[in-house]
Amino acid sequence: MLRANAAQAPRAALLRSRPGIALPRDPCELCDSAGGELLWRDEFCRIVLVDQRDYPGLCRVILDRHIAEMTDLSPAERTRFMNAVFATETALREALHPDKINLASLGNLTPHLHWHVIPRYRGDRHFPLAIWADPVRADAPRPAAPDRGTLVAALKRQLV
Repeated sequence: MLRANAAQAPRAALLRSRPGIALPRDPCELCDSAGGELLWRDEFCRIVLVDQRDYPGLCRVILDRHIAEMTDLSPAERTRFMNAVFATETALREALHPDKINLASLGNLTPHLHWHVIPRYRGDRHFPLAIWADPVRADAPRPAAPDRGTLVAALKRQLV
């Protein structure tokens, strides 16, 4: 299994020392950690699987530099980042067959550009509301955790 290595902590310090990078919050959990189980990464962004008991398969697509807003990226970077989000959505649909996919970019608590890509099922605790809302159901069946290998293979097919 791929995991962020110990070199990430010094990387965060390097990011904070670079001119032109505004850091509205110190420390930043997405600069200082992988933000989940690393599934895929290039020099621009990474895709991680988040350990979320009620929402197995929930992924984050995280920019690999500390920027808070999509409009802080160039148009080409926006396209590149959203292509990774769409590839993640496609891979989750292929691997898990959810009823719906939710895409969310909030950043209120963690102002580091990232998107949540959330597989949803009609019977989940919050459906049809957002996963951050009060639950609609106290007890809901929990979908099985995705097979990591299947998910990684689906991502690689999309991110060629």
